[in-house]
Amino acid sequence: MQLKDSYDRTIDYVRIAVTDRCNLRCFYCMPLEGIQYEPKAHLLTYEEITRLLAVLGNIGFRKVRFTGGEPFLRKDFIKLLESTHGLNKYDAIHITSNGTLLEKYIPKLKELGINKINLSLDSLDAERFKKITRRNDFAKVIKVLHRLMDEGFELKVNAVVMFGINTQDILPLVQFAQNHPVNIRFIEEMPFNGGYKENIQIFKATDIYRIIKNEYPSLSTQTSKHGETATNYIINGFKGDIGIIPAFSRTFCNTCNRLRITAKGEIKTCLYDSGVFSIRDFMRSGVSDEQLTAKFIELVKLKPKNGFEAEKHKKNALGREESMSSIGG
Repeated sequence: MQLKDSYDRTIDYVRIAVTDRCNLRCFYCMPLEGIQYEPKAHLLTYEEITRLLAVLGNIGFRKVRFTGGEPFLRKDFIKLLESTHGLNKYDAIHITSNGTLLEKYIPKLKELGINKINLSLDSLDAERFKKITRRNDFAKVIKVLHRLMDEGFELKVNAVVMFGINTQDILPLVQFAQNHPVNIRFIEEMPFNGGYKENIQIFKATDIYRIIKNEYPSLSTQTSKHGETATNYIINGFKGDIGIIPAFSRTFCNTCNRLRITAKGEIKTCLYDSGVFSIRDFMRSGVSDEQLTAKFIELVKLKPKNGFEAEKHKKNALGREESMSSIGG
């Protein structure tokens, strides 16, 4: 079965935040004091998440990504990965992590066949990393980065590019891909920062491309995969490759294939909407799997044409009251 939205896009990828908590304080995501976290009782339980994944798997979803916050902060996260793997419905189980707590779980991830990790890393400079994250965990993250590569993981490094903060890191990160088999992905800064900044000067995807192209003229575009948000590039002689994600410019919406579920069970049909439905409350009202299935089919039909359309209907147009930690990064 293929689930289609109103714009004939195949929706087969779900991103689930397992927690809104994070042990870093990246200033593009939240204020120094953090955000007001949801009480544990408000979060989806692992049993509820597994049930949702079983229902979604039956209507054509084939990829799941677990995010946070930092997913490894949630107790027994590995048990959720085990139960998801046991469903035998997903071709790909991915994780997005900041890497600070990941290393000891590498053997178990390999055992489960979970070999695709997105690692958040905005700078290869220890001092700049500390300034951005407000934590002194650079050595720990770099260690796990190399361990993942050594263990053969398919690794993507996500770097949010911020005007006046880390644009000088673009070329060093690109250079890292010259000698390492990683996909370095540069992401436009988004406005979901928990109210930390009112005015954001976006360093656009076109600016990132220009910097890389000027230094590496052989930069050339790769063919995009189904649902890919990044435009991917290769450079002659590189072991790795480069991706640029226009997360604020939103030029990839016509191929979007995803649904988001926040840690408290809000369905987001688009990153830029306010949450369209509480699947948690619906599920806890005692509905059947058939009713859940019908509700997901209905919700997918509500998916907007693009992020700009979704933003028009938000109470706060730029969503500054939200944090990527609570949305699910």
